[in-house]
Amino acid sequence: MDKVIRIGTRDSQLAVWQATWVQELLKEKGIASELVYIKSEGDIDLVTPLYEIGVQGIFTKTLDAALLSKKIDIAVHSMKDVPTQLAKGIRAAAVLKRASHKDLLVYKEDTTPEVVGFVNGEWSMVNNDSLTIHHSPFTIATSSVRRKAQWLNRYPHHRFDNLRGNVNTRLRKLEESNWQGAIFAAAGLERIGLRPEKSIELDWMLPAPAQGAVMIVCRTEDETIFEQCHQLNHHNTAICATAERQFLRVLMGGCATPISALAEITGDELILKGNVLSLDGQQKIEVYKKAPILKAEYIGTEAAKEVTEKGGAEIIRAIRNNGS
Repeated sequence: MDKVIRIGTRDSQLAVWQATWVQELLKEKGIASELVYIKSEGDIDLVTPLYEIGVQGIFTKTLDAALLSKKIDIAVHSMKDVPTQLAKGIRAAAVLKRASHKDLLVYKEDTTPEVVGFVNGEWSMVNNDSLTIHHSPFTIATSSVRRKAQWLNRYPHHRFDNLRGNVNTRLRKLEESNWQGAIFAAAGLERIGLRPEKSIELDWMLPAPAQGAVMIVCRTEDETIFEQCHQLNHHNTAICATAERQFLRVLMGGCATPISALAEITGDELILKGNVLSLDGQQKIEVYKKAPILKAEYIGTEAAKEVTEKGGAEIIRAIRNNGS
């Protein structure tokens, strides 16, 4: 009798959705599996901002420990949460087809005549009667320094509050708050059917490397499970996410550094856009590179080196020296 694969997952609605997706894909291949729920440190601490916790892999290390101790056979992660250097004894088994890579602003509407909205591409407060535009210093909620820095680069007069918790918790906190909006990953809300009507895709905001992708990891020595899971690998997503994470790894970025990257395949070319910003959004170094897919193995490394030479190294050094 074939072994039933034990799938380790966090117990949030989104994490369970992702693990169940893997379970269904394995079932289509004739492979039996079961879910094993494990709570991560990132789920337990819902107050401290991620960048203050200061631990890469905050949402993955508990599952990785369970994997290495053989309590589970595979772990399912949002790929953007996975450290670029996997723990010793663990390897990537598959990257699933990417959903939306975009960030999403979920906004609130006041019951007063003034309505929060976009006017001529600018985020503003509009009076319905006079159509007067008021550039109020809005308060936006997020725990991501990447999202905060890119937003401040575009809207430097706005304010930010920290927002932690799973998707459901963050949506509830937004509803109960006096914030004008909060930023989410579109894929997370859409996968579990919670994207509000009052939401706008931030097309100008570059995502976290591998945002929207899901990764399956297994023990390095477990060849049978690797081969079973690798059947689920989506080749193009894996190529793009690998290039983005390569960019992140070379820049040695983590939760405390505003580093963004997006790789996309167009025809037979791989196009990579990346940036690094100062925490206040005032400094921004961008890069754009493209190469034939067959020659793009190191495009992320090349893009990171270009950013470094253009001033990115100084930005990252300043962030570290500030103890962030």
